[in-house]
Amino acid sequence: MHRRDLLKGVAALAAFGPAAGLPQGFGNQNFSSPIPSRDRLEQGPFDIDQDEGWLTALFTTASEKPLRNPGLGLIGYAWEEGGPSLAAREGRETLEEHVENISSLRFVDVLYIRCDWRNVQSRPGKLDLDPIWKLTLDAAKRRGLRVAFRVQLSSPVFQPEQIALPEFLRPSVPLVKIGHIPHGGNAEYLEPRYDHPEFQRAFTELNSLLAAEFDGNPLIEWIDIMQYGFWGEGHTSNFPDPFPDYPTAERTFVAMTELQMETWKKTPLAFNTQPDISNVGNRKTLAMAMSAGAWLRSDSIIVEEPIQIDQIANRPPWLAAILEDGYLRQYDISKVPRDPSGVNELENYMLHTLDLRANYWALWTEAANLARYDETYPRGFERLRTNLGYRLRPSWIWQRKRHGAAELIVAISNRGVAGVPGVLWLQLSSLDGRLQLRGTLDPGLPAGGGIRLASFFLPAGFAGRVHLSAELEIRPGVLKPVAWACEQPLNPDGSIGIEVRKNDDPGWRKGV
Repeated sequence: MHRRDLLKGVAALAAFGPAAGLPQGFGNQNFSSPIPSRDRLEQGPFDIDQDEGWLTALFTTASEKPLRNPGLGLIGYAWEEGGPSLAAREGRETLEEHVENISSLRFVDVLYIRCDWRNVQSRPGKLDLDPIWKLTLDAAKRRGLRVAFRVQLSSPVFQPEQIALPEFLRPSVPLVKIGHIPHGGNAEYLEPRYDHPEFQRAFTELNSLLAAEFDGNPLIEWIDIMQYGFWGEGHTSNFPDPFPDYPTAERTFVAMTELQMETWKKTPLAFNTQPDISNVGNRKTLAMAMSAGAWLRSDSIIVEEPIQIDQIANRPPWLAAILEDGYLRQYDISKVPRDPSGVNELENYMLHTLDLRANYWALWTEAANLARYDETYPRGFERLRTNLGYRLRPSWIWQRKRHGAAELIVAISNRGVAGVPGVLWLQLSSLDGRLQLRGTLDPGLPAGGGIRLASFFLPAGFAGRVHLSAELEIRPGVLKPVAWACEQPLNPDGSIGIEVRKNDDPGWRKGV
């Protein structure tokens, strides 16, 4: 079943029902970064009347080469809701070959798994991961990639033959018929009673098991919060939900969202921005998730409702955004139409992610099609790889005389479209390691296309070479190195060198 075929009538439904209206005043909601502000660097303004002499110590050139920094990239799917690639499903390639093919594409940065609950657990108290998990994690480790995943509590894809719940839960969790399956005869879609005690007990255990295995694993880039309904996207299309009333539905998914946010401490979580067409509390849980620092995602880009575009485009700068296309994701160049200007429609789709200041674009499962598409239409992937997410460099570094010592002011430029997904730490170190100065910029800064200044005061009399490096605090206390996006040479550890001059150096200028 094609998800967007199932959702064609969804937009009209948003106008009906007391809980289905669009949220009001999204732009007036205030969110603060969940990462505590500490060791904040002075960030200006740095007035000229403070100068006792100054010089430009370094200026760098923006690089357009792709970078595999945390919090951005193109996503190759190792497994989607229907399984691996079409070639693997039809037996034309093995599962191992499929994972090798998708992970070896030069433009893939993240490997993604979207599977049913039954693909990760078959008995109480233990994970039983489908073989795709080990293959994907091994490929990511060998190739320097990262991994993200979603575990679906419900999916229409294999119904009526199979539902998402593992077999051991089916006798104890009530299943509710919510409507006839197209082309399925008399069969109806089944949704579990998420509020049932046995479902909740098993769901709590599932989170604990997954977190024990993956929370803080350096290979894991993010995890999609497990939401209500089809594909875990927060809806059951134009079919009703299985709850007896709206309060029960909202209360259940508020509790399930809270549980996941409390369980996952080290790895970013992502929340689908689907409007509350199924009356299950999406608006409230979305606000909760954003307040807790969850990233945002949408599983299509052109056919989405205005509210999703507004939410993603105007999100706080410290939240990443993950985008996917629901229609042309097979990348079959023989089926991609062109508009009158000659631009192919899929390229038009994907480049809209830059309008949304996105961090990620999903590529789906078909490695051979992706490679042919890239060869035929290289512009789309090239633009994404040089603009998605954030691209940081110290574009200017000034040295000033202050109070008998030296001060370095760094101007961190962001040539990417998105803010920094977390908090940026800057470190200034001497070659002998005796000087170690560290501090943070404000959350999410510099924003996409922006510049943020910060100051380091050096000890009196210090001169010589120092190295400037950066790390991203992506969850509280979890730091990952960030590579500078500049053409000037970097040190093996990713830092860049700066010469600090003596105060009697003849190159000083005076402020005027």
